[in-house]
Amino acid sequence: MTLTRTGLVTRDPHRIAANAARVITQLFVPGMEGFERQESRAGVVLKRILALTDEDVRSSLDDIIIRFDGRHRDLAGTFRRHARELADRLDPDIHLSDARMLLLGATFTSEYAIEGAALCNPSIVAHPDQTVMAAGSLRFVMSVRGIGEGHRSSIGFRTGVVDAGGRVTIDEPTRFATTGSASGALLETAVFRGELGRIGNAGEAANYVLDALGDRFTRSDLDARLDNLRAHLSTREHGERAVALIRAIADRSYAVEFPSEVSVSERVLWPSMEAEHAGMEDARFVRFVDDDGSVTYYATYTAYSGSHISQQLLKTKDFQSFTSGPLVGKAAANKGLALFPRRIHGRYAAVSRSDRETNSVAFADHLAVWPSASPCQQPAEAWEAVQLGNCGPPIETDAGWLVLTHGVGPMRTYSIGAILLDLDDPTRVLGRLRRPLLSPSHDEQNGYVPNVVYSCGALVHADTLVIPYGIADGAIGIATAPLRQLLATIVQQPDHQR
Repeated sequence: MTLTRTGLVTRDPHRIAANAARVITQLFVPGMEGFERQESRAGVVLKRILALTDEDVRSSLDDIIIRFDGRHRDLAGTFRRHARELADRLDPDIHLSDARMLLLGATFTSEYAIEGAALCNPSIVAHPDQTVMAAGSLRFVMSVRGIGEGHRSSIGFRTGVVDAGGRVTIDEPTRFATTGSASGALLETAVFRGELGRIGNAGEAANYVLDALGDRFTRSDLDARLDNLRAHLSTREHGERAVALIRAIADRSYAVEFPSEVSVSERVLWPSMEAEHAGMEDARFVRFVDDDGSVTYYATYTAYSGSHISQQLLKTKDFQSFTSGPLVGKAAANKGLALFPRRIHGRYAAVSRSDRETNSVAFADHLAVWPSASPCQQPAEAWEAVQLGNCGPPIETDAGWLVLTHGVGPMRTYSIGAILLDLDDPTRVLGRLRRPLLSPSHDEQNGYVPNVVYSCGALVHADTLVIPYGIADGAIGIATAPLRQLLATIVQQPDHQR
């Protein structure tokens, strides 16, 4: 297999294919599985397990362990945890053997193939751990979007290295896939005021709650204040609606923790709230360096409830502990907000596509609240006539902010382009590629979603632009381009829209 050069871009022949053997465990309640939940049948299933003889229990459990133990980390622990979910249905006076408890847990456990349908839309950032590296090499973390049964998306990870010559190698992932433990996260008043203000419901009732809580507070603090409001609803207009809206915003914040022994490529961020019940889509990771030099990894992603989309912000220092919370404001509507890797003139900045077809630049004083955006690029070429969007966070270069874009054209073909924004004023476009940097080649047309190449983020190392990209939602490829040559090409094609 050899590298393939097309224009400025060189394609690596190696691909990361969707792997149906990458499975996680999840609680399975008969009657309540999938998106169309009906009445639970847990009670009758439980009775059947309790009615089995000890011999049948032992035989069934032995068979399960033989078939599934090598597919998951701590399978017995998972069975016990799921069995405890049924504690309220068990007679406390009845003692169950450990084997029967394990079988009970297994009966209420199912596997989910996180890449069973598709694997796509990667982003890439420098790994937080650069120890024990060859001279001139960079270790990276690549996020991936896995899609399984019911088109449900999750966020997974791969690791790899870009060497001093710009060559890319990707590590084999571990054999297990493991979800983290979710818990509550701190809430911020600015997020609530931003979202309530956007939908026009920041009235007296909401102010009564938020004014007493300070800038940051816990969910229990919020619930106590909401209880106080409910006790005095008769004197405040729209009180019940305010309670419902505030709780809905609070429900969108949580934390996830992974054990240290679980490697990065084993970790799976799985939907943990109702707003993302149907999927976590298209994470755009950025290594953000604040004015004091501190480094934090952020990712914007689309939360899909099954009927509505919203945008979320992931935060991590180490890819082991994460928090997720809502992105709010008009500029954060729709999909595809991508953060700049540092502040600009003391403010946060992002590329937005809140109108569904135009690339815009937004500024904010709070990382989660994006009030407005200014258009900077409109569809102009045939290959982007349907709509534009970004392909990940802007990359800082001496010549300007390099932004990879995506355009949708005839036959709903997705291609990757590029624009260059002014470093000091990123609303000013210095140049743009008139033709795609990357379009589906003949052998990239077929897949789960045909005629699509798409990325959620690239990086630069050794004067090489490294672009991981999804191929027809069925695999991930790697393309590289010489940075200086790309920038020179963009500058030679100035933008004439403004």
